[in-house]
Amino acid sequence: DATHDDGYKPMWEANAKAGYASLSWDKPGVAGAPGNWLDQSMDDRADEAAAAIAWARARPDIDGDRIGLWGASQAGWVLPKIAAKTPVTFVIAVSPAINWLQQGRYNLLATLRADGASAARTEAEVARSDTTRRLLERHATFEEYVRAMGGDADGMTADRWGFISKNYTADATQDLRALRGVPVLLTLAGHDINVDTADTERTYHKVLDAGGALTVKRYPDATHSLLKQSIEQSDLKITLTALFSPHSLFADGFLADQRQFLRELSRGSYTTP
Repeated sequence: DATHDDGYKPMWEANAKAGYASLSWDKPGVAGAPGNWLDQSMDDRADEAAAAIAWARARPDIDGDRIGLWGASQAGWVLPKIAAKTPVTFVIAVSPAINWLQQGRYNLLATLRADGASAARTEAEVARSDTTRRLLERHATFEEYVRAMGGDADGMTADRWGFISKNYTADATQDLRALRGVPVLLTLAGHDINVDTADTERTYHKVLDAGGALTVKRYPDATHSLLKQSIEQSDLKITLTALFSPHSLFADGFLADQRQFLRELSRGSYTTP
């Protein structure tokens, strides 16, 4: 019942209205959970989720033949790995990433543009990013990274450097083949500065269209988290909306489209666009 500060509750309610229970858990090291998620690879995360599915499948109150996956952002690298380990009946992928390095560069440049960064700052930030990539390629230690950055770790920690070193080669393209024939709802935001949604959509179509089970929904007014952009830009609006109308946090149609997708699965009347 990890709620992400209650942010998941409107989605759980939408799922319940479509006849689906929701299982959500904290990453290792979060909210008192044992371990440290920064020690994990994407395969480790997939193993963790597969174990959770096995637990759910053994419950008498759960239909083991109607278990699916919902995941956002970094889950783009994990969802297809889970499907390769255990059968699932659907996948809802929200703002999923494809290639770690390409996504990182896209995020860097999009953030700089949003900040109105000067050409000089952009050049310096890109050079810093290129240095980091070279260090990763030669398996540099955290101490070597700090030295290369002139002693300024800029928020990087040894644990996070270890996590990046384990996962920077992540690319979902080949793993997505495990989702062929599985009903997939791909959800994309119009104001996503974290993930290159055009690249994501292109890759999903390339790999999954032959299976005929891909549905793509786009939300022009949404940010990476699928919140309305006008709300996410204001801490006050987020707080007030979360208190008085939490469903209104999300882009128009986001919750309804997920609920409809699940209802069609339940009726056995799933159709692709």
